[in-house]
Amino acid sequence: DPQQIELATASKRKLRRFIVIDEVVDKLYGSKVRQYFEENNVQHKILALPTTEETKSMDLVLNILHEVQNFSLDRRTEPIIAIGGGVCLDIVGLAASLYRRRTPYIRVPTTLLSYVDASVGAKNGVNFLQCKNKLGGYTPPVASFLDRSFIQSIPRRHISNGLGEILKMALMKHKGLFDLLKNHGKYLLDTKFQSCNGFADNGDAAMQTTRIAIETMLEELAPNLWEDDLDRLVDFGHLISPELEMRVLPSLMHGEAVNVDMAFMTYVAHARGLLDAEEKEQILQCMRGLELPVWHSGCSWALIQRALRERLKHSGGQPRMPLPTGLGVADIFNDTSEETLARAYELWVKD
Repeated sequence: DPQQIELATASKRKLRRFIVIDEVVDKLYGSKVRQYFEENNVQHKILALPTTEETKSMDLVLNILHEVQNFSLDRRTEPIIAIGGGVCLDIVGLAASLYRRRTPYIRVPTTLLSYVDASVGAKNGVNFLQCKNKLGGYTPPVASFLDRSFIQSIPRRHISNGLGEILKMALMKHKGLFDLLKNHGKYLLDTKFQSCNGFADNGDAAMQTTRIAIETMLEELAPNLWEDDLDRLVDFGHLISPELEMRVLPSLMHGEAVNVDMAFMTYVAHARGLLDAEEKEQILQCMRGLELPVWHSGCSWALIQRALRERLKHSGGQPRMPLPTGLGVADIFNDTSEETLARAYELWVKD
């Protein structure tokens, strides 16, 4: 807004920013972040925190809020900035939504998973009583700043982890995205999503993949930002994975748990006759090519039953099960029988 820029630059008051940064990201990029604010003559406070699934709690939110209060932040003109992975963005989003009822905040994702998933939409939250994101709200950021150069410093497994959420969108909504992942998955892992010159065969697969993943996610989320409609294709891979992820922490990362869920649901779709054997194999081969787990011993039949019972509680008494009906097309189903689920599980275990 030109008016805001004019006010900010004309004001005699120094610009001020409060930044929460993941402590690992701080070690890698903290000096550059500090240099940026110093060169732009911005008074700043940088709070480096351990933002992991195990520390994702109200305690950390309150820790942030104590520091925000000490900084004497102006909630109208001084947005809080979150720099880190999905956990960091979720925690800071919740803290900002609570401070003075709603303080603006900016998301700067630094992992592939947060780049294509947590950076998009309005949700924020923390874990509570060993349940994933049990406390939270819907407060969108004023902006998300996306910079793929952050991704070059994350380990290969984290790239694979992010590919799980991208594959979710491909299977639900975009055959072209599925083909990109199938044909360029190894290249994306090897280059860590950096745009490389001299790789003509791959085009700019990194740019195409992230752009399509974010656009398809926005298409799904924008008309239903506050989840008034519980029939959501983006819930694919998120029926069993919340229970599985919390149960086996820290052995599975979020995108890996989502992929285990998607692998099982691929078998469910096959057992229902929605996917033929070749389509099922294409999906599983793509998952393996992206170095994602297609099975985990912690995903027992008892856990699946428990997770689906929890699902019924929070989705209006209907399972609202998103399933692929082909490659890049999907629908929501409420009539999958226990017998079909058991048959799919048996085949999954056998394979």
